[in-house]
Parts: sequence; C-alpha cells; structure tokens
Amino acid sequence: MNNHVRAKRADRGWTQAQLGDRVGVSRQTINAIEAGRHDPSLTLAFDLAEVLEVRIDRLFEPDRHVVP
Repeated sequence: MNNHVRAKRADRGWTQAQLGDRVGVSRQTINAIEAGRHDPSLTLAFDLAEVLEVRIDRLFEPDRHVVP
C-alpha cells in the first residue's frame, strides 16, 4: 500500500512522535508506516486520516501491481 502520511504530517509541522501520540501508537510505528514497512490496521488508518484531516482514500492507496 502507498501512503502520504509523511507529507501530510510534514504539512502540519509534526514529528513522528507527535503524530504517534495523537493516534496512540509509537514513533516507531509511524516511521514504519511512512517507510512502507507496515500497513496500519483499518482502525489506525481511519485515526490517521481523522487527525491529519484528510479522507482515508487520499491518505492510503493500494499498490497497482498487475499479476500476470
């Protein structure tokens, strides 16, 4: 899954720790999501979209890999 969490967080001037505090996860979790190493739960994805004030489908996008 692709995401725009880093850009939206940076737009607000928040650190990873500040965003994590707002949604109840660690800075390391935010780092892993931004780096694409972790896909958040649906609940966390909705929480991130809410605090970043963006629609969830604008924050997260599925990979468009075509399977032969």
